[in-house]
Amino acid sequence: MRLLIVEDEKRLALSLARGLTAEGYAVDVVHDGLEGLHMASEGVHDLVILDIMLPGMNGYRVCAALRAAGHDMPILMLTAKDGEYDEAEGLDTGADDYLTKPFSYVVLVARVKALLRRRGRAGGSPVLAVGDLRVDTAARRVFVGETETTLTAKEFAVLEQLAVRAGDVVSKAQILEHVWDFAYDGDPNIIEVYISSLRRKLGAPRIQTVRGAGYRLVAAP
Repeated sequence: MRLLIVEDEKRLALSLARGLTAEGYAVDVVHDGLEGLHMASEGVHDLVILDIMLPGMNGYRVCAALRAAGHDMPILMLTAKDGEYDEAEGLDTGADDYLTKPFSYVVLVARVKALLRRRGRAGGSPVLAVGDLRVDTAARRVFVGETETTLTAKEFAVLEQLAVRAGDVVSKAQILEHVWDFAYDGDPNIIEVYISSLRRKLGAPRIQTVRGAGYRLVAAP
């Protein structure tokens, strides 16, 4: 799944991009309305996160132009404004949903997933399989072979982050952003506690430590 963020607040855009990448999406970022329209018109994105107040061309015009050209990808509009008129205008130009700043990152991710599900393009099966390990992201259940393993909510969230990028190295920073969000300022070594717990429950060889880089989920030998 490929997402496009069109947002001129560069720190916000970077934060969203890092978080959504950690969720398993491919993410492109632009900071100008005209450039956003050009990229979105290429038709390679599954969803567009579109700010309203943009240089070059505002979000209302970008959205209207995309719809007029026949592009039907979901569009989630962001704005610092708050009012029924603004929301109605955004939806009238063809936006699928609307989020007012400041917003919760968790809420944004939930809206993104809901829009993708609604369109029927959420990437197929919600079950992630790594060898005989199956992670059902919809039912929040984990199986080793035919045996279900009970995890806490945080353990599941850490495992899910590893599973969506199985075989790749996932850094502590990426796990923190995904599970604890950007505001977490505690000890990053808390991740080691959850990794240790997951190894006890799932089998130590499944989660490899890549020294100085992070962790990798692999099929059990």
